Amino acid sequence: MQIWDQQYECMQREELEQLQLERLQATLNRAFKNVTCYRNKFTERGIVPEDIQSLEDLKKLPFTTKEDLRLNYPYGMFAVPLREVVRIHSSSGTTGKPTVVGYTKHDIKVWSNLVARFMTAAGVTHDDVVQIAFGYGLFTGAFGLHYGAEAIGASVIPMSAGNTEKQIMIMQDYKTTALVCTPSYAITIADRMEKMGIDPKSLSLKVGLFGAEPWSEAMRREIENRLFVSATDNYGLSEIIGPGVAGDCEYKCGMHISEDAFIAEIIDPETGEVLPPGSIGELVLTTLTKEAFPMIRYRTRDITSLDYAPCACGRTNVRMKKTMGRSDDMLIVKGVNVFPSQIEEILFAIEGCEPHYQIVLERHGAQDVLEVHIEVTENIFFDEMKKQKAFLEMVEKRIDSVLGVGATVKLVEPNSIPRHEGKAQRVIDNRKI
Repeated sequence: MQIWDQQYECMQREELEQLQLERLQATLNRAFKNVTCYRNKFTERGIVPEDIQSLEDLKKLPFTTKEDLRLNYPYGMFAVPLREVVRIHSSSGTTGKPTVVGYTKHDIKVWSNLVARFMTAAGVTHDDVVQIAFGYGLFTGAFGLHYGAEAIGASVIPMSAGNTEKQIMIMQDYKTTALVCTPSYAITIADRMEKMGIDPKSLSLKVGLFGAEPWSEAMRREIENRLFVSATDNYGLSEIIGPGVAGDCEYKCGMHISEDAFIAEIIDPETGEVLPPGSIGELVLTTLTKEAFPMIRYRTRDITSLDYAPCACGRTNVRMKKTMGRSDDMLIVKGVNVFPSQIEEILFAIEGCEPHYQIVLERHGAQDVLEVHIEVTENIFFDEMKKQKAFLEMVEKRIDSVLGVGATVKLVEPNSIPRHEGKAQRVIDNRKI
C-alpha cells in the first residue's frame, strides 16, 4: 500500500490541529490585509485575526458564499496582485457570472501534490497510463488530475471529454490503466463498449478516478462490474482548489480530506450552527495553504458527514462520506427532502433498470408531482402490459417506501435519455413556484 505524503497524511491529531491553527492564523492575516470583502466581513462582526486563538474560535468567523464571489467578480477575492497569479480558472457560471479563481506558482505546486495524494491512495503509480476524459479549459478537473498524475510520474493521455468511440480506441491501443472522468460518463463508455462488442476484460484498465458529480455506492458497483476497475471517488470544487480536497483510499470507506490544507466543518444548512462529529449536514471548508485565493468558511452546499475513526489504510485524516446531494439543489417534494442519489440507489438495486434515469418535477395546481423516467432492458420495455404494470408498481412502491413520497414511474426505451460527456443532467424541475 502506497502513501504519497506520509508526514501529513498520517500525522497525529494533536500535531495536526496545531499545524492547522498556525496555518489558519496566517491565512486570516493575509485575507484581512489583502481582501476587502474579508476585511469588511470581519469588521462588521468586530473581529480581527488575532481574536482567533484556537480552532474552536473558527465558528466566530462569518461564512463565505458563492454570492460573495459573484459580487467581487472577477478579481475582488484575490489576495495577491494579478502579476503573481500564474493560472486563472472559473466555474461554469450556470446561474449568472462564473466564479473566478486564481493560483500562484506555489498554489499550483501544492495543488499537484494534493491530487497526487488521492491518486496514490486510489492505487495509481508511476507505472500507470492515465487517460483524462474531463474537458480541458476553465474547468479545474482535467488540469488538477493531469498535474497530480505527472507529479506521481505516471504517463498522461490528455484526451479531454467526448468522442466516446475514440476514447475506447485509445484505451485499447495505448494500454490505458487508469481512467479519469465523471461516473455517469464511465457508464456511457461501458454502454458503448457493449454495443461495439468489446470485452472490457481485454483492456488494461485497473482503476477509475471518478468525480465532479454525486454518485451512489450502487453506481460504483455497476461501474466496477462492467469495466472491471476499482472505482474510486474524489472530491473537490473550483472555489477551494479544484480536485484535491479529498479522495478514497483502497478501502473505499470515505474520502480522506487533506487536513493540513483544509479545515472541514459540518453545519446545519438552515441555522449555520456547527454540528457534532458524525452528523449529516452541509460541508464548510477553510483553506490553509492558498496564497492567491484564500477561502474562509466557504459554504460548499454539499451534504455529507465526517468520520474521525482511524482507517485501516494508516491515514489519520478525517474521512468524508460520499456527498448525498446539495443543500441548494436538494429537491423538496411535498415537504419532503429528496436527493437524486437516493433514487439512484433504489433504481440500481432493481433488476431490469438501466443506469440511466431522469427525475422530472411538475406542479399541478398547488400539488407537486414527481416523475421518474427510467430506461429498462428491452425485454421489460416490450413485455406484456400486465407484467410491465407489475414492474412499475413494484418500483413506485420501493420509491415511496424509501423516500416517504409518492412518484409516478415511466418506463422509457433504452438509449432514449440523453447521454452527457460531462455531468449528467439528472433533474428537470418544471415547477413554477
